[in-house]
Amino acid sequence: MAVSKNEVVGWGLIGCGVIAPTHAKAVQKVEGAKLVACCDVIRDAAEARATEFGEAGCAVYTDLEKMLADPNVDAVSICTPSGMHSANGVMAAQAGKHILCEKPMDVTLEAIDALIAAAAGNNVKLAGVFQRRTYDSSKKVREAVRTGKLGKIVVGDSYQKYFRSHEYYASGAWRATWDLDGGGALMNQGVHGIDLLLYIMGDIKRLNARCRTLVRNIAVEDTAVASVEFVNGALGVIEGTTSVTPGMGGKIEVSGDHGTIVLDGDNITVWDVPSDEAVETSDGGDVGAGRDAAAGLGEKGHVTHVADLVDAIWNDREPEIPGREARRAVEVIKAIYLSSRRGGETVELPLSYDDDGPGIDDRGASWDW
Repeated sequence: MAVSKNEVVGWGLIGCGVIAPTHAKAVQKVEGAKLVACCDVIRDAAEARATEFGEAGCAVYTDLEKMLADPNVDAVSICTPSGMHSANGVMAAQAGKHILCEKPMDVTLEAIDALIAAAAGNNVKLAGVFQRRTYDSSKKVREAVRTGKLGKIVVGDSYQKYFRSHEYYASGAWRATWDLDGGGALMNQGVHGIDLLLYIMGDIKRLNARCRTLVRNIAVEDTAVASVEFVNGALGVIEGTTSVTPGMGGKIEVSGDHGTIVLDGDNITVWDVPSDEAVETSDGGDVGAGRDAAAGLGEKGHVTHVADLVDAIWNDREPEIPGREARRAVEVIKAIYLSSRRGGETVELPLSYDDDGPGIDDRGASWDW
């Protein structure tokens, strides 16, 4: 059912686990949206989210098809495990529901492309979640690069040092699996920093990488390092781990021949641009959960995402982060995994579906220590 301009958008949650409250709180804070349905295979989970965050009469479902048949639901947040995002999203698109999909959009490029095609084919909006793009600090850094304030860009780096305990990985059977998590330190946590690096620096042309499982007893990588070359000619490093103490979150460093900027979490800690006056260094964002998992995540960026999708629905425009944008970071991660499987060989982008498989070594799994 079409939503008229300025009509409140009825929102449904698909998946009511750890990240769902962040979406639900965001919906509560957007005047043009209201939470009208919650769906989870565990009924108690759906009921808990509906009771805490939903409007009066918020419906509870354990069957996704039934929720998607609810005429009160106009848009959905997909909050299920990553490897289920595309399948859930395709169902939503076929039911005519607009979609806000948690990161990553899925764990293979083929699955993401299927979701993008389903959204386009059913004339629904598809938006990805990368909340660090929404902060003023990130936009300032991107603008400085794009307008030449740093001169010729020489290097752009993403350093993401997180801590995730054994208990974290044991908290869900889907975690640290290739099928449902899609990977480890990069695909789950590092995808934020990689997306932000691409947002600021532009596309990557080629890379070589090594991924390892150094500390955690998991099937996926807990540590990875890649050397990259951007389309604009600059070089850089992508570093991601979930096995350092203490976790320090994510840092972006960009340097040109006229200046350097460092974005630490969501704060600009270095703005060494001789042609500029000092800039505001604190954004008050809500990422940077170096020590904590999503349970400690604020909803500020998600509020922006929900409001953007509502406006896109009302004004029949593309969301700020459409499916093809959300795809970019996943493609880089898949290229890193491919390079690692090939012993650190250089991998050219874009990738084909033949290069879209799981694993970080030539056996398609983690290194056997």
